[in-house]
Amino acid sequence: MANKFFKRFSALWKRRAAQSAPPEREAALRLGAFAAAQSDRDRLPPSRQEVLAQCLEAWRVNPLARRIVSLTSQYVIGGGLAVSCPHRPTAAFLERFWNHPLNRMPTRVIEWCDELTRSGNLFVLISTDAAGMSYVRAVPAAQIREIEAAENDIEQPLAFYPQASLSDPDPAPWAAFSPLLPPQTPAMLHYAVNRAVGAQWGESDLAPLLRWLARYANWLEDRARLNRYRNAFLFVVRGQYASEGERAARQHALNLQPPPPGSILVTSAEESWEVLAPRLESQDAGEDGLALKKMIAAGVGLPLHFLAEPESATRTTAEAAGGATYRYFEQRQMYFLWLIGDLLRAVVWRAAQMLGSRRSSPDPEAPIRVSGCDISSRDNLELAQATAAILPALLSLRERSLLDDAELLRLVYRFAGESVDVEELLERSRQTDRRGSHIEEER
Repeated sequence: MANKFFKRFSALWKRRAAQSAPPEREAALRLGAFAAAQSDRDRLPPSRQEVLAQCLEAWRVNPLARRIVSLTSQYVIGGGLAVSCPHRPTAAFLERFWNHPLNRMPTRVIEWCDELTRSGNLFVLISTDAAGMSYVRAVPAAQIREIEAAENDIEQPLAFYPQASLSDPDPAPWAAFSPLLPPQTPAMLHYAVNRAVGAQWGESDLAPLLRWLARYANWLEDRARLNRYRNAFLFVVRGQYASEGERAARQHALNLQPPPPGSILVTSAEESWEVLAPRLESQDAGEDGLALKKMIAAGVGLPLHFLAEPESATRTTAEAAGGATYRYFEQRQMYFLWLIGDLLRAVVWRAAQMLGSRRSSPDPEAPIRVSGCDISSRDNLELAQATAAILPALLSLRERSLLDDAELLRLVYRFAGESVDVEELLERSRQTDRRGSHIEEER
């Protein structure tokens, strides 16, 4: 008896467990599971892949998402980036690398900035030939399955594992760039934005906007459909009919020959005609659409007039609203310039390892500077006005020996919005004076 009861209870328990168990999908099987080298502050891989796919789809089909991504690149890259280095062999190598037909860096940096905004991550693969020239390619973030990091520092990647495919079910990982890595070995660099402290992966600028972009698109599509059919009205004919058959016969006759638009209808006193037209309530709907668009603009940090929605008719209000946005673009530009500089230093290092100690080989220790365009031309005008206003007062203090040359230069460049090495400028000025004096003595 006890054995029979136990069997019935076991069968019932298994049936209920099967009913309450989640379906065997990858997301369910890996729920709450992390890889050994993965941070618990990152999204789970299935969730991350889903967000990356949604951001790419939004960029493809949603005009607002496309505009947000392109605006970031337009301000960060602007008219292009400039690379300079005081070491001539290094500068010559960088110029060849920058303009190489297989690199095309002047246009490639725009694609990279788009990808960094769209996915929050930029994976750059470097390969170097026997002549020391390196070639760079960006790998989509969706193709990276896992980042293996050092045990004691999650910000030091060791290898990047690509996604498996039917043609390559067990792909070999890409090694992370390291000065100890042989220069012939392909190496990968990873850059991320919107990354939480302790995380490995960045977050897309579009990720918090996906829900609101979809809602705004659905709302706009509904309004477009209503406007399309606002002229498609219906006639309601009221009359006295003896039976349901007589009413149906009259409706059938009108359906066979409906009155054309602009025609004149003459009816008897027993029949009246009315028109049913949709009520759009466009004023209330406009407020709803503006509220959705404000949510999108707030999520990405853009004023509404950047998204074709003028908040105010005054120019002053629009310029004041763009102040915080310009700061955001300046921060993104600062990070992107560092990104390009870090990549160039890696490329120079690999070239120096391949070429050895030749006279024409680049110097991996040479300073490399990457500069971009100004975010706003209005800032230049304001800085120029500030410098012109303060310069007479500074010169007056210098004539009274209340300021030395170094302090004068520091204040002038500070009001001009430029960061320079004052001592280096003074030393260059002294060398120029000595060179001029020497030429005069020879004459």
